[in-house]
Formats: sequence, C-alpha cells, structure tokens
Amino acid sequence: MIEKIQQHRQDFDDKVSGCSSLEQLKQLRIDFLGKKGCVSGIMKDLRTVSPEEKPLVGKQINELKEHIEQSLEGKTSALQKNGHGVSGDAKGFDPSLPGKKELTGSIHPISQILEEISTIFFSLGFQVEEGPEIETDYYNFEALNIPRDHPARDMQDTFYIEDDVVLRTHTSPVQIHVMENQQPPLRIIAPGKVYRCDSDVSHTPMFHQIEGLMVDENISFSHLKGVLNIFLHQIFGEKTQVRFRPSFFPFTCPSAEVDIECVMCSGKGCRVCSQTGWLEIMGAGMVDPAVFESVNYDSEKWTGFAFGMGIERIAMLKYGINDIRLFFENDLRFLKQF
Repeated sequence: MIEKIQQHRQDFDDKVSGCSSLEQLKQLRIDFLGKKGCVSGIMKDLRTVSPEEKPLVGKQINELKEHIEQSLEGKTSALQKNGHGVSGDAKGFDPSLPGKKELTGSIHPISQILEEISTIFFSLGFQVEEGPEIETDYYNFEALNIPRDHPARDMQDTFYIEDDVVLRTHTSPVQIHVMENQQPPLRIIAPGKVYRCDSDVSHTPMFHQIEGLMVDENISFSHLKGVLNIFLHQIFGEKTQVRFRPSFFPFTCPSAEVDIECVMCSGKGCRVCSQTGWLEIMGAGMVDPAVFESVNYDSEKWTGFAFGMGIERIAMLKYGINDIRLFFENDLRFLKQF
C-alpha cells in the first residue's frame, strides 16, 4: 500500500511539472483530489489494511494529500505571476486589466426574513418542521377544532381540490402531524407556503406563514409573552413597544392578537396604522385542550402555546414595502434593493 502511495506521488510530480496552463492544473486537481480521484481511491482501499498498519498508511495518505495541495497552489501562483491565462499560449496578456463585471443575484427579501426569523427561534431552542401543502380536511380544519360550519371553510377563503382535500390555508396542520408522531416536550416552528382565495395590495392567493408551537408541563401565557417579546424586539428593535389584545382562534384559548408600535410613525398615528399608533403583527394563544385530544395528549398534564404570522407582512413592515404583489412580480428594480 505504501509503495502504491509513493507511486501516485511520483506520478503527480511528473504531471504537475509539465502543466503550462490553469486548465491543466484544474484537471490535475480533479484527477488526484476529486471524488473519483487517486486519493479517494486510496482512502477506500484503507479498509483492507490491517489494524496494525492503518496508522502508518493513513499518515502517508495525509502527507500525499498535503503535498498535492501545496504543489498545486505553488504551480497556480507561478502561472498567474507569469501571465498565463486559461490556454497558457496567449501573448501580451495583462493580468492587471480590470475584469468584466458579472451580474450577481441576491437573496429574495422573503427568504431573508424567513432565515432571520428561523435563526431567532433556533436560538430559543425551536426546531424547524415542514409538512405537505395539500392537506386533508381533517388536518387543515377538524384536528384544529375548526368545525364544518366555521367561516374559514367558506369558498371565499379556501381552495378546494376535492370535498375533503384542500390547499392548506395555514401551516398549523404541521403541528398536528408533529404531535401525532412525537411526545412532549416540543418546541417547533413550521414555515411554508399557504393558499387563500384573496388578491389585492395586501393579499395574494399564495403567501408564506410561519407558526410556532411549544408544549411542556406548566407552560403558561407568560412563557408565550416572553418568547414573542424576545422575537419582536430582535426583529424590529429593542425599543419596539408590544401589546397583547384579547381575540379568538378556534385552536387556542385564551387567544390574543399581538401588536407592535407602528414602525412608520413610531406610535404617533399615521395612515398606515389608521391613526392608532399600533400595527397587528400576529395571532397567538394557549393551545385549546380539544386540539390535544385529537392527538391523544393528556391536557391535564401538558399545556402549550401556539402563534402564527405572515412572512410577507413582517417583510413589508421591516422594509417599508406598501404592496405585497411586488414580492412575486420579479421586477429587478425592486429585487436589487435587497
């Protein structure tokens, strides 16, 4: 095995000395260090070596790899210094000339906000979970304590594929899937696309939501307020005022709407906040015991809270965007700003 390694080293030295272009060096790197290169082949053969010889052979392989990398770097620097281009034959090539600027893309603002939100909740111990965008009536509604005659089932809100199959209207079904397969304690967030029959400057038929769920013993509303205060202060700034207003959601009780101080007027009152100084940002509440019953959780032992928000709404407030349709029109004049 050691003789084989030494032979590869000699073979590499012969080839690298004859390289006269960067293209040749690139191919040499692939031949020796690529996934199907010589070094990878030797590494696979290492399992056939006896336990006593493995340390010595492994050391020889590492030394070969380091030798190849250092030689390639040195040869590359030498070719670049001498003005050799891709072909190595070009004459009069000036490496100091400025290159042509290539257009580079950027991360979409929705993806930026989603990544920022996920990072914040990850730091608080939450894990990311995903689920299907086509859901059954049971997961999208019934398991979440939304009965047959609930307004959310109206055709003005929901895309029905069949009588009992819909495009999910929220990412809450992911919580049901997770609770069916995992036992508490749980800390999850569920980001993804959702669909509703609505379209104007503040609504689109497809948009993004992120919902969160925490289940454990002795979880209270104060835990919910603490988590959401941390999150909103990191997204909008430490000085941002936050308030909770009583509300109603079928799958939480008690429930609350969460508002932040208007980011446009700093709470003074403007057209955006309808002169109230506040902006609604998300819904939240303690998980209703009926939801726990649908996943066979003991509501006497476990309590939890849930929350949900629209990613586009967060992005619009954070970046001062006044039309949600801009996110999906692919206008470079808009996207280049991010």
